[in-house]
Formats: sequence, structure tokens, C-alpha cells
Amino acid sequence: MNAALLSPSSRANAAPAAFTPMTPPRGRAESVPISVAELVSHRPYLVRFALRKLRDAALAEDAVHDVIEAVLSGRARFGGRAALRSWLTAVLKNKIADTLRRADHYHDALDDDDGGGEGAAHGVACLQPRPDEIAAQREELARVLAGIDRLPPTLRDAMRLRIVEDRSTESVCAELGISEENLFVRVHRARKQLLS
Repeated sequence: MNAALLSPSSRANAAPAAFTPMTPPRGRAESVPISVAELVSHRPYLVRFALRKLRDAALAEDAVHDVIEAVLSGRARFGGRAALRSWLTAVLKNKIADTLRRADHYHDALDDDDGGGEGAAHGVACLQPRPDEIAAQREELARVLAGIDRLPPTLRDAMRLRIVEDRSTESVCAELGISEENLFVRVHRARKQLLS
């Protein structure tokens, strides 16, 4: 007798039922149909999940598109043994793994003799600049600021107020007592001198 049909007191005395794998009920197909509306309702979650794993919006969108295409074409079949979101996430994880396997930087990381650099363990490059890149940016900024200080006073003031301090065109023109066209000419000439 099925333990679920017994009363609570008789359930405690019943022998445990043998484990049987879940099979679809008689007369029902192997896969549970999924409507397009159900898929679309899970899409934002899937895109966020893929974006967290891939850190690239285009790759995340592609992976979610592949999942939805696989479900709609019948290559991925939902058996109904889990929640739809959980199943879609599992399919997406496999698509993400495929994406990482295909990525060039993933193969480059696997070929490194020293075990890879930033992000090599997952095949995803680090989005933050490396310390040497930060140092190079700081040196470039110091060089540009020193160049601005060497400009003639009229060009230096226009460049510092409008570009460095990022003040509005109107406020810079009012402070320097010049027209907008004159400000644009001064900034253009200052940039040209900095680049030479």
C-alpha cells in the first residue's frame, strides 16, 4: 500500500517504500510543453545569471538566445522533474561552458605554462586594469597636466577650466570674458599644442 495514502499514525509503522526513479505518468509524452510566454518570463533572470558568469553583455545575450532556441527547437526537453527556472539555468550553465571553451582567451589561458594570469581559471579576463596599466595612466596624466601648465596663459586657462575642471561652457566664458566660439578656438589650439 502507498505510504502517502496511509494515516499519519499508520505511516510511522509502514515499511519504507523502495526507491523507484521518476517516470512520466502513462499517456504523457517524455517532455512537458513550455510556452513562449513562460520562456520570456525567465529571460531577464537568465541574462543576469549569464552576465555574472561571462561578464560580457553580448556573450550573455547569445548564451540565453541559444538556450531559448534549443528549447523551442526541441533539442532541450523539459521533463518536469524540476522547476522550469532551475532546468533553464542548468541548460544555460552548459551553454556558458560551451562559450568559454570556444573563446580564444580561454584556450590561451590553458596553453600558459605558468597556469595562466588574471581570470585564467575561468577563461574570463579581469575587467580591472592591471597595476602596470594604472601606473602608465598616472604617468600619462602627469605628462598632460605638465604640458597644460606650459601652455600660454590664455590657452592654459581655457583648457584647465573647460577640460580639466569640466566646467560648463557658459561659466568658463563668463569667467574669462570671452565668447563660446573663442573658447572653442582656444581649447582646439591648446589640444593641438599638447599633441605636438
